[in-house]
Formats: sequence, structure tokens, C-alpha cells
Amino acid sequence: MKSKEKKMFPLFVDLTQKKVLVVGAGKIASRRVKTLLPFAGEVAVEAPEASEEILSLARQGEILYREKTYSREDLYDADLVIAATDSKEVNEDIYSACKCLGIQVNVASDQNKCDFHFPGILEYEGVVIGFNGSGKDHRKVREVREKTQKTLLGDNMEVQDEESHNRQP
Repeated sequence: MKSKEKKMFPLFVDLTQKKVLVVGAGKIASRRVKTLLPFAGEVAVEAPEASEEILSLARQGEILYREKTYSREDLYDADLVIAATDSKEVNEDIYSACKCLGIQVNVASDQNKCDFHFPGILEYEGVVIGFNGSGKDHRKVREVREKTQKTLLGDNMEVQDEESHNRQP
């Protein structure tokens, strides 16, 4: 069988009863958390330090923030994991452990270690549209999303745009 180019399938998943763990609490983690919040049942963020945005979400009760360093045991009850630390070694360990445990994982710093990507999201009259370029041409994805937004909503609506932030740091 011929080897295929990695291409992401646009699968919409019900996360309302799922536990999502985000390891890391900086800018990238904040973007991922904000994208997940309208959809996920429980979002937990863990890191020794957190951005003000993460701390604010925790104070408001939107997320659970655990001020701690990562350990593999933290993965055991997670349904979905995002590795968004500034340590390549920690992200690699999270990836390896998740693969062994059968947990879907997204390593923010390495698109080749992602079981899923974060799309640009457009919501219109109860319809959710996701835009993704399988980790490639982010400008093109943004352009298509903006054209769709303009067609449906005009210039007045803000859209979640995670896909354009999926670039390598």
C-alpha cells in the first residue's frame, strides 16, 4: 500500500462530558483553552506558573488550574490532552505517554505529534464551521475563513481563529 500524505479528517466531537487536560499555561495554552471552553465539559490546566489570562479563567470558575509540574499520573483520567509547555522533553513525554494510554494528544510545538488540530471556528445561526489546512498554509486557511465570514456575517462578527495560530513557535 502506498504511503499517504498526512491529511486531517474534519471530525466534530462532543466534548461536553469529556475531561481536557492542558499542560502549560502560557500564550499558546491560553488560545487553546479559549477555543475549547464553549465546547468542553471540563478543562484543567496545569503548570508551575500561569499567564494572567489562565489565572483569570480559573478565578471565574471557567477552568481548573493546578499549580504544579507535569507528572504522567495527571494524564490517567484525561480524555484529551494538549501539550503546550516550553520544554521539548516534557512535550515529548506527554506525547509518548498519551500514545501508550490511547489518549488523543496535540503537541502545540510539533504538528507531526498531533492527533487533532485546532481549526479556525465560525459559528453562524447554530451552525459550527471549522477551517483547517492539515498543518499547512495557515494564510490560505485564514483567507478562506475570512471570505466565508464576510459572506455570511459581513464585517461585524468576531470569529475564533485557532488555525492561524497553529504555526511552529
